[in-house]
Parts: sequence; C-alpha cells; structure tokens
Amino acid sequence: MLNYNIRGENIEVTPAIREHVEKKIGKLDRYFNETPDANVHVNLKVYPDKNTKVEVTIPMPHLVLRAEERNTDMYAAIDLIVDKLERQIRKHKTKVNRKMREKGSPKEFFAAQEDLNHVSPNGAAAVELEEETESEVVRTKQFNLKPMDSEEAILQMDLLGHSFFVFTDAETNATNIVYKRRDGKYGLIETN
Repeated sequence: MLNYNIRGENIEVTPAIREHVEKKIGKLDRYFNETPDANVHVNLKVYPDKNTKVEVTIPMPHLVLRAEERNTDMYAAIDLIVDKLERQIRKHKTKVNRKMREKGSPKEFFAAQEDLNHVSPNGAAAVELEEETESEVVRTKQFNLKPMDSEEAILQMDLLGHSFFVFTDAETNATNIVYKRRDGKYGLIETN
C-alpha cells in the first residue's frame, strides 16, 4: 500500500490534484508487493512563469526511487513522472534478477549492493537510477586540485563554462564541489 505525502509550493493541493496524483502513482502499487507500506513523497511547485515541477521520491529498503519532471501543465508532468518511475523500477528489477542469477540469493545481492552504494542515515541505499541502458566512461581527465575558496571556484567554473567544478578548500583542505543549479544559483558540496 502506498502512503502519500503531497506538498505544494506556490500551489494549493486541491482534492482534484491529490486524486490525480494518487490515481496515477497508484499504478505503481503492483511493483511494491514485497513492500507492505511504501511512502511516496510528492512535491508540486509552480514558478512565477507558470511552469510547474513535480518531484516524486519513494524510499525503499534497498534503494530510493526519485524522479522529477518540468512542464507547463501540472497534470501532464504527473503523467510523465509515472513513466519515468516505471522505467526505473523495471530497470532495477532486471538488475536484481540478473544479479540473483549470478550471486545466488536476493540477500547476497542486496548485501553486495549496500557495500557499493552510499548508505543514508536511515539505512536505505541512495540510488538514483539512470535512464540510459548502459553507463560507460567515454573520457577521463586528470588534474591537480588548487587550494581556493568557493567564490574563486565559482569564478573558475564560469570561466570554463562548466556546470560544476571540483576544488580543494583552502581553509579545510577538503575536496569540495561547486555547481550551477537549474535556478541559476550556485550550490556547494562539502566532503569530510
């Protein structure tokens, strides 16, 4: 059974919107027969230019399903996001089935997967499944990290025309990443 947590930013979550979300995402219920209670977190956002963004996160014991969709029509975005989540689920089930044949049992597969994936504080492996069928490294770069502050890193990133930049923080000597967000602002990822 899916439990819904639907939140709206700059939009009131009307009964009609709630019903549409539950009806569409409810189609995924058939994939959760081993998970008695799956929580579905839905964030609906409307921007000043009338564009909408729908984000859906479904944390599960061994992975987190997450997708987002932008569209001028909220209902269309909800429909499209269900398709994305369904592709992610099918891809994950294929991966599980393949690994089970190779490794033996589901417990062994998930134990191996948790070693490879980052485990979040609640114990769930935070996995963002990619839409492509193959993940292949097509280019490798090596460079020395110059100590700098985040402002200089942003400047370097903009000069290079990149969407992110890896650098060594001059104060902490930790490797950090600055990145350009979709809203045009900047984000900072700090490592320990």
